[in-house]
Amino acid sequence: MAKGGSEEKISENYNFFRLKTHQQLGRFSVAPMLGWTDRHCRFFHRQLTERALLYSEMIVDDAVIHGDRTRFLAFSDIEHPVALQLGGSNAKKLAEAARIGADFGYDEINLNIGCPSKRVQYAAFGACLMKEVNTVAYAVNAMKKAVLVPITVKCRIGIDEQNSEETLDKFGEQVLSAGADAIWIHARKAWLKGLSSKENREIPPLDYERVYRFREKYHRSFIGINGGIQSLDEAITHLKHVDGVMIGRTAYHNPLLLMDVDRRIYGQKAKKLNYTTLLDQMAAYIDAYICNGGRVSHVTRNMIGLFHGFKGARRWRQILSTESISCGATSSVLFKAFKEIVLP
Repeated sequence: MAKGGSEEKISENYNFFRLKTHQQLGRFSVAPMLGWTDRHCRFFHRQLTERALLYSEMIVDDAVIHGDRTRFLAFSDIEHPVALQLGGSNAKKLAEAARIGADFGYDEINLNIGCPSKRVQYAAFGACLMKEVNTVAYAVNAMKKAVLVPITVKCRIGIDEQNSEETLDKFGEQVLSAGADAIWIHARKAWLKGLSSKENREIPPLDYERVYRFREKYHRSFIGINGGIQSLDEAITHLKHVDGVMIGRTAYHNPLLLMDVDRRIYGQKAKKLNYTTLLDQMAAYIDAYICNGGRVSHVTRNMIGLFHGFKGARRWRQILSTESISCGATSSVLFKAFKEIVLP
């Protein structure tokens, strides 16, 4: 009996440690966005916030195992803390992909159970796995056994005609019991038939209260919220009810939102952004990337929204959009575009 009590205490302490770890890492995250949050985007975002947890695009397990790992997984040390998001449903493959990602140095491995795209549905993973909770739990358990870094899951509140009250509780209970260190919940259903991926981000109604109720029930686990969050003010309101907030397209299109994350979310001393220094850092990054065969536009496309709301922002966008794709373009395009900006 005493032994059992000791084991329970160890388990309780470990769970508390996991929760505290994620509260430190994931209190604010930039969401994984396919085609957007590549390593260039993450390097840029890291210039604006030291503390936010950054995510890779979703990468399919087979691509990690059999593809060009440098191309898919390489990142700069400055990007830490950074998480790798995987797509797949085969536990053995996901465990191997997680191990490879952990060996590359990622701070967390996340399993995508929220993407509703036709391509992902055809491959039988993503949001359609909300109907296959045993498969997800088995995969999470295999990934946990393969690595020491946290294993997390990103899901929806349900799909199609599912009852989100019953579905989310059943899904969450099994996934957390399998060892998941955190669940990030997009507070919308996904409709797998009849809506596009874009429409699935906009049309199904948001139900933040459902996520709050889930957090109340599973308060000993890290539960984060995602979906439709437009500002840090909204993020701070959500943090009264959940452990972490994840913002996607708003942060991408208006990256200056990230400039205030460290102060308002993590309580660090305010730092004034020096735009000249920022552009110098990004120019040096671009120059190094060009030397390795890269193109300016691969980096600058992530910076289009930097001066959102500033006088001259339209010309900034025009110059970056057109001149960065020109043959022989260099980092000088940044400084040319910056001359059009009127700082407040």
